[in-house]
Amino acid sequence: MKPSPEELFKRNIEWASSKLATDDKFFSKLNDIQTPNYLWIGCSDSRVPANEIVGMDPGELFVHRNVANIVPHSDANCLAVIQYAVEVLEVEHIIITGHYNCGGIRAALDDKDHGQIDNWLANIKDVLKENYKEIMDLKTEQLQVDRLCELNVVEQVRNVARTTIAQRAWRNGKELTVHGWVYDLKDGLLRDLKVDINNAQQIHEAYRINSK
Repeated sequence: MKPSPEELFKRNIEWASSKLATDDKFFSKLNDIQTPNYLWIGCSDSRVPANEIVGMDPGELFVHRNVANIVPHSDANCLAVIQYAVEVLEVEHIIITGHYNCGGIRAALDDKDHGQIDNWLANIKDVLKENYKEIMDLKTEQLQVDRLCELNVVEQVRNVARTTIAQRAWRNGKELTVHGWVYDLKDGLLRDLKVDINNAQQIHEAYRINSK
């Protein structure tokens, strides 16, 4: 049976009480300071709770989530999050985290009309187009979905690195690394795709922005 909104308030009280029982200054410390060293950009999927996956408490991980963990350069919301994380919180790591069997990725692979979200999923279809033969040569739909999940993460890592925000940070000598990971729902483990970018020399020169 699904919990009612009233039940969620009850659970909230129980959770807060359990935190205070362990550390009576838990909330006062959270209220005073926020010093995460990581920005997590992940999927909105309810099965992928960012803090829990990496065993971090509130305040230790700055999080932005959207359908299929996309970082389009036209998304002012996502860019504002990245700028705040890099320039105000001074995070040193941005982690793009996709997950296998992603519904958004699966939808982007088919040719059905999904309504308004198809405009958002066009970002993934661009990745599909660039890797079409590799993906279509895979023998099963599940393999296609999971490979596109990986390739989408790789592209979003590049998108973050191409932003004026990341490039300004590197020009100013800031330590900033963009990572690409994938979470496996079947075993709860993260996979590092090993596509880290930590300087502007790793992106195509067409995207590089130099100071005046």
